[in-house]
Amino acid sequence: MHTLGFMGMPGQMEIILIIFIILLLFGAKKLPELSRSLGKSLGEFKKGQKEGTEPDRDDEEDQKEIESSDEAEKSE
Repeated sequence: MHTLGFMGMPGQMEIILIIFIILLLFGAKKLPELSRSLGKSLGEFKKGQKEGTEPDRDDEEDQKEIESSDEAEKSE
């Protein structure tokens, strides 16, 4: 038995019901605050993810200092 056929995507009525339940749980006043904080946290997550993939500048500077100190020792 295929699980996709059983579970499927939610239809229009299910989505409306989910939105209605969220409104009942959190209230209309809290939803803008929740969406704002969700947007900020998503932005911070993307920023951190982007910083994680970039090479560290401190490591490059440390490597240059090591190379320059090695060259200085060789010249002595």
